[in-house]
Amino acid sequence: MRTAPGTSDRPPVNLLIVKQHLVAAVVFFTLALFAGLLYSAQFLQAYPFKNTPWLSPGRVRMVHTNLIAYGFICNAFLGGMYWAVPRLTGVSVYSDKFATLIFRVWQAVVVATFVGLLCGQAQAVTWGETPIWVDPVVVFVVILVAVQFLYSIIKTPVRSRHVTLGYFSVALLWAGPIYIMGNYTPQFLVPGTDGAVIIGWFTHHLVGLFVTSIGWGLMYFFLPVMLKKSIHSDALSRAGLWGLVFFYPMLGILHVLGSLMFARYVAVISTLGIEILVSTVIVNFFLTLRGHGAMLKTNIPIRWFTLGMVFYFMTSLQRLFQVSPTYQALTRFTDWGVGQSHLVMFGVFGFWMLGMVTHLWPMLVGADWYSDTLDAWTFWLSGLGMFVMFFDLVTAGLVQGFLWRSLAPWEDSVVVSMPFWYLRAFAGGMIVVGNLLFVANMILTARGRTRPHGDTEYVAASA
Repeated sequence: MRTAPGTSDRPPVNLLIVKQHLVAAVVFFTLALFAGLLYSAQFLQAYPFKNTPWLSPGRVRMVHTNLIAYGFICNAFLGGMYWAVPRLTGVSVYSDKFATLIFRVWQAVVVATFVGLLCGQAQAVTWGETPIWVDPVVVFVVILVAVQFLYSIIKTPVRSRHVTLGYFSVALLWAGPIYIMGNYTPQFLVPGTDGAVIIGWFTHHLVGLFVTSIGWGLMYFFLPVMLKKSIHSDALSRAGLWGLVFFYPMLGILHVLGSLMFARYVAVISTLGIEILVSTVIVNFFLTLRGHGAMLKTNIPIRWFTLGMVFYFMTSLQRLFQVSPTYQALTRFTDWGVGQSHLVMFGVFGFWMLGMVTHLWPMLVGADWYSDTLDAWTFWLSGLGMFVMFFDLVTAGLVQGFLWRSLAPWEDSVVVSMPFWYLRAFAGGMIVVGNLLFVANMILTARGRTRPHGDTEYVAASA
């Protein structure tokens, strides 16, 4: 395995940096869950900090979403890429010094965003509320990350055709321009209604061309490794990659109900195209899993990935309804959208990342899991909690939409929604408890008997 210039004696995979990113991901995930649970208390008329501006519900809600996106998801992505890229390319990442710098600066970005949001310094950009003074640092880190991994991808001596590297390359090349577009253009160049269209584009680009690209890439890497077999179809995996690049940039206009009709039609057609391509990923996953169903009883990481793919099917089906302008007029601004966003970010990509951590943690700390039972409880509490929360919020959204369309008083929709909001808080509590069990299990595992880490059995099957 090749290494970067001047570093020929270092190991191909920096296990310490992988471990650090995964620990940071779980820590920020825990904080994000408590922020979300705290935010839900306002709907139950039980918010404990009513007269504390820096803990007002609006600020806590932004802390919840940003810690999930940038603290949990991004840290988990980085840890997974540090693990996967050297194995797929045969080339170490560019620099261990870069790795340390990226880790430290990114955690500073997340903490600064956390503090800035509580101090009321948010931008009016969905998924881009990071304070404006933090944004240049984010762009700087994104550039470092691109150099770090694209070096390995470009320098690979075997010119690996693994589709995971294609997904990673798309995300690394798009991340900087997407972030600049969403965080600077509406603020300084195109304010007002036109800027709102750009924010819609930014939101979809961030989820589709960054989160989805890396999420699919990691899934296509870890699934064959866990099953010890190749992915079912190389053609289907590549169709998903190129379809993602072609269709996703045209979806953001769906966030603006009053936009030009020709733009709406383009967005609707593009959404249908994306749904077809998402179906190729779902089919490819389950055809690869075919014949290994018994592993669902014994392999918890496979359970996480499988349930995440089931949720992917559910949210894709939901989006087929939502793409209709008539249907969207009913569900817009209701809890329907809240249910979808939770299912996508946590139920799909969050579950895949938890499956990845469950798979990697014993190898990183050199000890078997302290308790498989605790891992199972984490899975079932999180899975059932997410399932209940999704259907609860989708149902609440439909009830709210029909009441608003009938011109019923606003107060009626609030009263009717209360039972749904109680159930959401209960489901969120299940997820929080499951996560605390997971954290305890990680700590107890790390304190267990150590054994040498070896990669002899860990060779990714080519897609």
